[in-house]
Amino acid sequence: MRGTRVEIRPAALAHNARLARQLADGAEVFAMVKANGYGHGLLLAADAMHGSTAGLGVALVEEARALREHGMTLPILVAEGFFDAEELKEAERLSLEVVVHSLWQVDLLLANPCPVRIWLKVNTGMNRLGFRPDIALQAAAQLRAADMAPVGLMSHFACADVGQDAYSEKQLLVAGQVAEQLMLPLSASNSAALLRYPRAHAQRVRPGIMLYGSSPFDWQTASELGLAVSHRFTARLIAINAVEAGESVGYGATWTATEPRQVGVVAVGYGDGYPRHASSGTPVAVNGVVTELVGRVSMDMLTIDVTGLSAQVGDEVELWGDVVDVDDVARACGTISYELFCQITDRPERVVV
Repeated sequence: MRGTRVEIRPAALAHNARLARQLADGAEVFAMVKANGYGHGLLLAADAMHGSTAGLGVALVEEARALREHGMTLPILVAEGFFDAEELKEAERLSLEVVVHSLWQVDLLLANPCPVRIWLKVNTGMNRLGFRPDIALQAAAQLRAADMAPVGLMSHFACADVGQDAYSEKQLLVAGQVAEQLMLPLSASNSAALLRYPRAHAQRVRPGIMLYGSSPFDWQTASELGLAVSHRFTARLIAINAVEAGESVGYGATWTATEPRQVGVVAVGYGDGYPRHASSGTPVAVNGVVTELVGRVSMDMLTIDVTGLSAQVGDEVELWGDVVDVDDVARACGTISYELFCQITDRPERVVV
């Protein structure tokens, strides 16, 4: 009855997956569906995209288990690998591919030999997870000696989404050299590298955010990239108030009217997952017409300028979707669309279109 809802579009997910496959130009596409399918629903995202992908990527064994229990038979890559011997056994039972990124995982494998498909992760400059190149060669030799040879080499770009990017070329050179020495297929490309660097596609790509209709770039919109909107967040106007010049709106009185304004109250707030740090000026749309936030976001409500709009109580307000680009909202909030998608709570109604 409140009217706050998230609209999910499986056809848009499928479209974006097909585009990823087209751009990959023969490389395997493993669609990342971690973090509950970037807030779209793990199983829904997997079902929508499985016809256009060679496999699926998750962060955790638990996510992979949910996919298998759902009946998903595609190969599944677990990007953080296993955390203990029990998870290693579960990975074998579920026929998962696991990333091995640390010596303690190698030790665990040697102590618990297991015929899982191993993707060895090499740190080429991200300095997060992965072996340095010389240690990666040693780890591969240890695993091969124990009849657990890695099936692929994996890395991750740090700056593929940065405008002046001189870093990715260096990372690709290092990753390619290690892959060549080990005679293993390489997987390094995320969405940004898939869209931007054909030379980096190698044998497998792992797109994420582009599948969910968001651009990884500041200088190019999702629409310009040919991506379809898959996530639309809306709410309803529940009040419209006249605010006189000199009067303020919201907690902290952070916004003050310089002239008489009509201010609409929208039934959505940070309790629903809308970012509390969205400032005045963040775009929204009322009945398809773009306007902006005024004042602070509250737990259950936010306020917008509806002056001059033919707005009335009950009208739809789009927080992001078809008219308001989620990437524009993210920039206004000093964050990225990934966070906006993932932080939506259980309160809004979810509708699959």
